[in-house]
Amino acid sequence: MSQYVSRLGRRSTAASSRLRLHRRPRRVAMLSVHTSPLHQPGTGDAGGMNVYIVELAQRLAAINIEVEIFTRATTGTLPPKVELAPGVLVRHIDAGPYEGLAKEDLPAQLCAFTHGAMQAWAGHRPGYYDLVHSHYWLSGHVGWLAAERWGTPLVHAMHTMAKVKNAALAEDDTPEPAARVIGETQIVRAADRLIANTAEEADELVRHYEAEQSKVAVVHPGVNLDRFRPADGRAAARARLGLPQDALIPLFAGRIQPLKAPDVLLRAVAVLLEERPDLRSHIVVPVVGGPSGSGLAKPEGLQKLAARLGIADVVCFRPPVGQEQLADWFRAASVLVMPSYSESFGLVAIEAQASGTPVLAAAVGGLPVAVRHKETGFLVPGHDPVDYARVLRDFADNRALAERMGAAAAWHAKSFGWDTAAAATADVYMAAMHEHRRHVRSHHG
Repeated sequence: MSQYVSRLGRRSTAASSRLRLHRRPRRVAMLSVHTSPLHQPGTGDAGGMNVYIVELAQRLAAINIEVEIFTRATTGTLPPKVELAPGVLVRHIDAGPYEGLAKEDLPAQLCAFTHGAMQAWAGHRPGYYDLVHSHYWLSGHVGWLAAERWGTPLVHAMHTMAKVKNAALAEDDTPEPAARVIGETQIVRAADRLIANTAEEADELVRHYEAEQSKVAVVHPGVNLDRFRPADGRAAARARLGLPQDALIPLFAGRIQPLKAPDVLLRAVAVLLEERPDLRSHIVVPVVGGPSGSGLAKPEGLQKLAARLGIADVVCFRPPVGQEQLADWFRAASVLVMPSYSESFGLVAIEAQASGTPVLAAAVGGLPVAVRHKETGFLVPGHDPVDYARVLRDFADNRALAERMGAAAAWHAKSFGWDTAAAATADVYMAAMHEHRRHVRSHHG
């Protein structure tokens, strides 16, 4: 018995020392070099990652982890600091010309950005930031230097990976440069922890970048369930957006670039209308978003394709919209179509499902996690428009399908709340801090 008590005593002492070691960070420096959390998603390079950073930062602040987001100033009128929410500060760093700088030109500005981050840090007492969390490879490079200089752990989220994108390129897309591959490899080696959106992304980090398995943590992104919800239903959303009540509405929402493959949806609609000309008066195809990435080279490319396919009369192009209105577009749609060539998670798929709308997606990246095949939507292997047209025909012929799958989709999306994602991220932070302290001790020991 006494032996058991002493063992118990040892265990509780060990537990209390573990608790001391596993404390949460008080303040995190979050790096988002190429895209500001204040930008409108769907414009330029702003997309799911912007939403991810804003939502995550706000939920971390709600559990008493302050977040300072460092991003590049894109206009001269921006104040150096903006409070995004209580406990969330956005710092604008001057690095390169404000306007007209493509993402491809940003590596040359990383030195200037790092200098700006160091200046902000120099005004604080030592140990002001407990941890650096960088998003995307450009930020990872700054994060690597900052974490080393500040003596803090580095947590990095890739969001997308050059080697994965290059393995699944769209026809007219430009491959990611070798400099990015080298950069990502260095960051993987330097980070204390890597956050992957899905188990598949975690495997890709290990397979393509030789990441240590123990350093990779899977945290599913969340969805704002207060904003993206079925609300007052499809009919009301259609009335608000001026859309016909009885139409088949396959929606594309996102950045217009070859990677996202909106052309596959247009070609599928052309195939469908050739087979079923009777549907022409009962279909509206909204494309909500702006040109981005390699899509900027041909901003009118999609409009020209619609005209060439003879479907310009049923396709309506809309500029990117705010999150509230985007939720209405999701509610109004019969189905969201995501024929992407590569998608680390596909946040839009979860947002649409949370709004009560099924998803028709390519079975790539994180989309098989986001979408339950034949239950909350359909997953298509590959990008053949004929396969997408076949599913669209099912939605046209069976109007109850969108309702039934939409209800299952809203239920499925409930498990992807941001609070869950923030709590899991906080756990990763604690593990990174523990690892970092162990590493420092072993070096000094």
